[in-house]
Amino acid sequence: MTINRMAFMGGLAAAPAAALASGVAGSSWAWAAGNTAQAVPATHSFTLGDARITVLLDGHLPLGTELFNDFDPANAETVLAKGLHRLKEGALQIPVNGYLVERSGQKLLIDTGTAQLMGPGLGALGAGLAAAGVAPESIDTVLLTHIHPDHSGGLITADGAAAFANAGLVMAQREWDFWHDDAILASVREGSRGFFDMARRSVAPYADRLHLLQGESEAAPGFTAVELPGHTPGHTGFMLDAGGEGLLFWGDLIHSAALQFALPEWTIAFDTDPAQTAQTRRKMMDRAAADNLLVTGAHLDFPALGRVLRQGGAYAYQAAPWQFGI
Repeated sequence: MTINRMAFMGGLAAAPAAALASGVAGSSWAWAAGNTAQAVPATHSFTLGDARITVLLDGHLPLGTELFNDFDPANAETVLAKGLHRLKEGALQIPVNGYLVERSGQKLLIDTGTAQLMGPGLGALGAGLAAAGVAPESIDTVLLTHIHPDHSGGLITADGAAAFANAGLVMAQREWDFWHDDAILASVREGSRGFFDMARRSVAPYADRLHLLQGESEAAPGFTAVELPGHTPGHTGFMLDAGGEGLLFWGDLIHSAALQFALPEWTIAFDTDPAQTAQTRRKMMDRAAADNLLVTGAHLDFPALGRVLRQGGAYAYQAAPWQFGI
């Protein structure tokens, strides 16, 4: 079943949505099922222009092949045979990354990881911040690409308080509106409404320090919002201009580096508008390749930094060397 905005999390997606509402994935889904290894914090820092950027690994989630729309085992096998990614029990291990950007005396986070929402194999972003010597109360701003639990879960503590007591929260107006639209909430299956409940809870403590973006505008000093709709209606990337050096944080433009560069039309069950997702992906990948952009993404393999190359009618990912910017 195709998931669209008005039937979000209906049909096939009902199982993981209901399970995620209680923090545990359904056994028939590999979104978090079997993800029992304890997440270990990992960080990688580099400099870009006048900014210091630390990639924070929240952990890994097994993304089951059944979550790919129109998954074709033969095509997947052909693509995977060219690289080192491997399926394990029908799933690919997908990293979840967040980012600390330190610039001009300010500390800014892009996405916040999962916290306690998605099992022990995730939730290490806070420990990564601590390992980097950064206290939560020192964060000035959080930029949110979208309100899915692997991006917004870390906004709150286990008791629902703001995890970043002094931070303002920045996201797209369209994203906020979608998750707070009672008509859309009423249209989804009752068992699937936990996704909306989680979204609303995660951002609620920041309501009095919220900045909602309209279109491609300044998100924070040095950051421009880039509209990347499809995965969610207000899904947003952020372009950093660090004194002449640029980096695009593209959120969930790609979920599987193993498959979706080579097979850019493949979408997943959590894309609210699969057709728009594929269209947005091609448009942004074409731009990244043409402009030789440095890119990073929430689900690119840690430390998640590289460039997009054109390869025939599709794309390839060129990872930056480990010592880049050091």
